[in-house]
Formats: sequence, C-alpha cells, structure tokens
Amino acid sequence: MFKKQFEIRWSDVDANRHLANSAYTNFMSHARMAFLIEKGFTMKELAVFNIGPVVFYEHMFYFKEAFLGQPITVTLEVSGLSEDGTFFQFDHNFYNHKGQHLAHCEMLGAWIDLKTRKLTALPEELHKASETFPRAKHFKVLTKEDTRRHNKVPQDLSL
Repeated sequence: MFKKQFEIRWSDVDANRHLANSAYTNFMSHARMAFLIEKGFTMKELAVFNIGPVVFYEHMFYFKEAFLGQPITVTLEVSGLSEDGTFFQFDHNFYNHKGQHLAHCEMLGAWIDLKTRKLTALPEELHKASETFPRAKHFKVLTKEDTRRHNKVPQDLSL
C-alpha cells in the first residue's frame, strides 16, 4: 500500500468548514502522481513515450469529516490492471491522525497517446514496472468492458 500524508490547508475547506470534495480529488491526484513517480513513471519518462494518464471516473464515499489543520493520510492500492496496461483502477482511502477512515474512492483510468489522443497500451518498460504495483485483495484483470460497466455513454446536445 502506498501512503501520502497531507495537512488540510485553508484553501482545502468549504463553506461547511470541512474538507471540500474538490480537495479530496486534489489530494488523490497528488498521491497518484507521487506513487507513479516513485514507480518510475516520471514526467520525463512519460514524455519519452508521449503518454499521459486520464481519469474516467472517481466514485467517492464519505464517512467522517476532516477539518482545517488536521493531518490526513491518503492511501493507494491498485485494484485492477488490464493485461496490456491500458486500463488501471486505483482504490484510495483517507484516514485522520487517529487512523479513522474518512472516505473511500474507486478511480478508473487509462493511458492516452498524447499525439493521437487515443488510448494506448503501456510500453513494455513501463508495463513491466506496473507489475510491481501494490495490489488490493480484490484485484482483478480489467477488460475494456469494465470501463463501461456503469452503462454511461455520451449523449450530445443539439445546439
């Protein structure tokens, strides 16, 4: 399990004086990038292959409030990877300084070729590194069908 600690800043709270949902998203993003960098997926390395991560969705479940000035820990475990490394699913959990579980998030994403703007498999070097990712107990091999399991598809608006 990967862990990243943060302190809740003034800019992280909302009108209810607790951690804003946008701050949860920012903390998860920061934790994900720190995790990827630690595993060799640095900006320089991603630039070599001209790829970047994209988020399909983040499903949040909130349990307890978090407040200004409190330290929090954000964890990351990999709960799914596709065989070619195109798709990935991360589980994030938030804990306060007492170890109390504040929130859980399931995040699904993929890798995109920054030139073609299309999904792409991981290059062999990075795919090999992804095999060392910490895996959740409920880890599964992802398929393209897993990305559509919520049956959400684009519906354009006539303008």
